[in-house]
Amino acid sequence: MPGRTQSPPRCAAIVGPYGSGKTSLLEALLFSTGALERKGDVTAGSAVGDRAPEARKHEMGVEMNVASTTYLGDHWTFLDCPGAVDFTQDSHLALQVADVAIVVVGPDPDHALTLAPLLHSLDEQDIPHVIFINKIDVATHAMREVLAAVREVSQRPLVMREIPLIERGEITGFIDLVSEKAWHYRRGRHSEVVKTPIDAVGPEKAAREALIEALADFDDALLEQIVEDILPDPETIYKSLAQELEDDLVVPVFFGSATEDNGITRLLKALRHETPLHEHTAARVGIETDQGLAARVFKTVFPSHVGKLSYVRVFAGELEAGTMVMDGEEELRIGTLHAVQGEQRDRTKQAVAGQVVAIGRVDGLHTGDLLGGQEADWPYPLHPVFQLAIETSKSSDEVKLSGALKRLTEEDPSLSVEQRDETSELVLMGQGEIHLQVALERMANRNNLKVLSHPPHVAYRETIRSSAKQHGRYKRQTGGHGQFGDVHLSVMPNDAGAGLHFEEKISGGVVPRRFFPGVQKGVEESIRRGPLGFPVMDVKVTLFDGSHHSVDSSEEAFKMAAIMAMREALPKCKPVLLEPIFQVTLDVPSAHAARIQRIVATHRGQISAYTSRLDWPGWDRITALLPQSEMGKLILEVRSMTQGVGSFQARYDHLNELSGRLAEEVVGLRAKALEGVRR
Repeated sequence: MPGRTQSPPRCAAIVGPYGSGKTSLLEALLFSTGALERKGDVTAGSAVGDRAPEARKHEMGVEMNVASTTYLGDHWTFLDCPGAVDFTQDSHLALQVADVAIVVVGPDPDHALTLAPLLHSLDEQDIPHVIFINKIDVATHAMREVLAAVREVSQRPLVMREIPLIERGEITGFIDLVSEKAWHYRRGRHSEVVKTPIDAVGPEKAAREALIEALADFDDALLEQIVEDILPDPETIYKSLAQELEDDLVVPVFFGSATEDNGITRLLKALRHETPLHEHTAARVGIETDQGLAARVFKTVFPSHVGKLSYVRVFAGELEAGTMVMDGEEELRIGTLHAVQGEQRDRTKQAVAGQVVAIGRVDGLHTGDLLGGQEADWPYPLHPVFQLAIETSKSSDEVKLSGALKRLTEEDPSLSVEQRDETSELVLMGQGEIHLQVALERMANRNNLKVLSHPPHVAYRETIRSSAKQHGRYKRQTGGHGQFGDVHLSVMPNDAGAGLHFEEKISGGVVPRRFFPGVQKGVEESIRRGPLGFPVMDVKVTLFDGSHHSVDSSEEAFKMAAIMAMREALPKCKPVLLEPIFQVTLDVPSAHAARIQRIVATHRGQISAYTSRLDWPGWDRITALLPQSEMGKLILEVRSMTQGVGSFQARYDHLNELSGRLAEEVVGLRAKALEGVRR
């Protein structure tokens, strides 16, 4: 490769599906560059990443890990992102500040589909990325099979940077397609240069020509050399690779084994020479670098016994501890700065452009903030697809729960909390069952807070289908004045969505006007729980007759009379149960669309549209109407049928009548629940 002077600090995000070996790759990168004396064991929880108790319990990454190192004089920060789909939000955050993404891929072509959403997202945002095919030491498929499968889900052309050397069916090294040197792996040590085997010369020449031709599709100067039958020199090829990676036109492919330290130095060298600088990243995300300080807060964490930490990447200027900076229109003091290495944090005085550091204990900082007084877009959090109703085991912990949830949702924007008045529940929403389990475990581990959970109740409603007239009289004699109220009400259906309409048609003053508010309050109170046990909707009630007592009548007495009349009238009006219906938009690979349609049908869903997904070749979009009661674990079924890549968004659409056995079951369960409350 051509020589290169020391570069400003750069940042790479390590992303990829669950089980591909991202955290092992981080360990290998840190070990290879001397940042670690020895590698940790991912399965034992001793790696730089995944040391959180929740990560050890579930044996997977559950949060972004940040680690820095130096390679050949260049400073690097690696952002190791979880692979499980429940924790995808951290990948989205990391990619907003990374100069390049290292997409880690397992060696099984049958799992290539799991890469599709990630690769689509990278290409939609023009994020430079390389692919590292990991675990070649345990591969059971040929490299060409893996590569062919990945090509099927990548919109950008893949270009092999190296081809494998194979001895007795095992990959023992590689041939670099630019320098044309062959290297032999040595476990725990750098690879050594060896003579290219005779039987590998032909395949190497063919692969090198394919690399050059792929680059020439986007490089006119290189294309001209090919047309003129001029053999491009390595420096020209390196330059073309760097430019086309920066522009996200091609995806270089490497391979190796993180656990065996194979291919790690090869990857590091390519990253060093071809990864774009922070100025390009800033331009890609709309951050100006000529207006003084510009530093993006991309992640907020609350480690135990540490307090709030805000991870920032500096894109312009310098960030210094103890100085005042502008955050929008607010001025904040930067107290402490920390260099981060997993859970280890060391104080530092300043951070220069390109560097990633953590700011300690500044409450006014939030994920997405851009320090320096500038403004730039920040992506919306992922749409929630799974929910749990939560409550503390002790009422005295409610204030503690509120604070814990505030910190959780600030750490992870894809978590959200909603107080639902219609069911009197506090609902935690996120990206899946494991996502919410981890959230509850964090509250237990960090806050000694036991939180109970259950599926949220469905906000059923009821309405009426016929009319009735009912007399209600409330009379009570106690010491002193008595209580007397007498009403005649007409109850009938109202237009769908019109709600409650109350009116009076009293003649002759049989019910004085001052008692009308009491009657209306009684009507409003009575429809909070109808004969089926749920709030009543779309009812028209008319007060058309009644009587009063000059001494004993009161607004409260007429309220009670109205309640009595409504309780008698509503069961006579043919009450019916209404269930919420949601419009669900599912995005799935075309090969799995038929299965997803069957899932929709089994959940009483009605498909309203079925089209190809725009700009996503090989994907379909299915729009359907589904009852809320059927959506509890829909995301789990969709992911199970699509190797974890299917997704959906849902929004409330309308209420629909529910009858038959299902309605009887809902009403029966509601009656038991209300009976339990009364007891």
